[in-house]
Amino acid sequence: MADQAFQVDEQALDEVVTFTSELIRIDTTNRGGGDCQERPAAEYAAAKLAEAGLEPTLLERTKGRTNVVARIAGTDPSADAMLVHGHLDVVPAEAADWSVHPFSGEIRDGVVWGRGAVDMKNMDAMILAVVRQWARAGVRPRRDIVVAFTADEEASAEDGSGFLADQHAGLFEGCTEGISESGAFTFHDGYGKQIYPIAAGERGTGWLRLTAHGKAGHGSKVNHANAVTRLAAAVTRIGEHEWPVRLTPTVAAALTELAALYGIDAGVDSPDFSADDLLAKLGPAAELVAPTVRNSANPTMMSAGYKINVIPGEATAHIDGRYLPGGEDEFRDTLDRLTGPDVDWEFEHREVALQAPVDSPTFARMRSAVEEFAPEGHVVPYCMSGGTDAKQFSRLGITGYGFAPLKLPEGFDYQALFHGVDERVPVEALHFGVRVLDRFLRSA
Repeated sequence: MADQAFQVDEQALDEVVTFTSELIRIDTTNRGGGDCQERPAAEYAAAKLAEAGLEPTLLERTKGRTNVVARIAGTDPSADAMLVHGHLDVVPAEAADWSVHPFSGEIRDGVVWGRGAVDMKNMDAMILAVVRQWARAGVRPRRDIVVAFTADEEASAEDGSGFLADQHAGLFEGCTEGISESGAFTFHDGYGKQIYPIAAGERGTGWLRLTAHGKAGHGSKVNHANAVTRLAAAVTRIGEHEWPVRLTPTVAAALTELAALYGIDAGVDSPDFSADDLLAKLGPAAELVAPTVRNSANPTMMSAGYKINVIPGEATAHIDGRYLPGGEDEFRDTLDRLTGPDVDWEFEHREVALQAPVDSPTFARMRSAVEEFAPEGHVVPYCMSGGTDAKQFSRLGITGYGFAPLKLPEGFDYQALFHGVDERVPVEALHFGVRVLDRFLRSA
């Protein structure tokens, strides 16, 4: 049991802000295709862990693409271990679009600015601050805690969590559950309610490459085997397709709990149930669930030709596809039908969909930790529309949750700042995160 009298000290509250700012200043932009260097941030994190008496291991599949793993011994050797992980890389940022330089880590008016402030150097800093607080206070968790800071999450994860899961599984021995980004943040519904969604699932990733073949020829002549036309037709069919509703247990639980907040009978088991009708009744809170009641496939890129008066023999497109747990077969069958006989498709990158139990002791402890420091809040489960490193760690049998707690003021659009301009995080949100993360991990 956690010592309920234990309090996070002022040093931890100061450090989480400093660490967030300093990590932001280390430019770990991941442009894809291997164009990233996480090593400076990994060495920074490893040094902070070493100062706390841990023995971090630095691991690379590719030079400069560095991961950090360390283990904190718990008091109960028979207990399953828990993985606490965060990624070190960030998506690109165009400085001219920002109010401050995206890698300044500027702290202004109680807010830390910069790329990674919410995705996810803030959580990296929280982990470091909690671990160091424990070292100062002589705190040991009940179960082993394995801390991992990964490379390459913003691309394929081949140099990060995928490499760790495939080549260094021994470092995660005993881990059965894990926590990482995108959960336990404040969602203001516009009607005075504060909702804290904790992620207990992720849609699968299906990034697709479509290729249409045709007959090359002169642009002035009739061509009924035009690769561009064939591709455009397939892309239009995919973009306009209405995917059917498929409720997973996590999404059903999310809809049920959200409906209860507004005095609505969700009726998810009723034969007359309509997800769209229920979502309309939930108001702004519907956006927490709407992307995850269906599979999706969004066209994002197209390429063809080299001269205006030449019909090319080949044209390509890319689709960002996402499928629900249990929905991959339907996703594949639908793409076969929508692309038709003249367009081939293949996975350029594929990862599994995940689902975690919402009735587990771990979820209950996460709920309790949030409610202790935000008693006015309403914790609900939800499924992420995208994905995290939890996908790769699931290969090791680790059940993943999204739990990176932040208490945010009304009007602060947390989800819009993921990969967005002027990414930032309030200092008070970081303080809340350290307190909640500490309480949860000591009770886990």
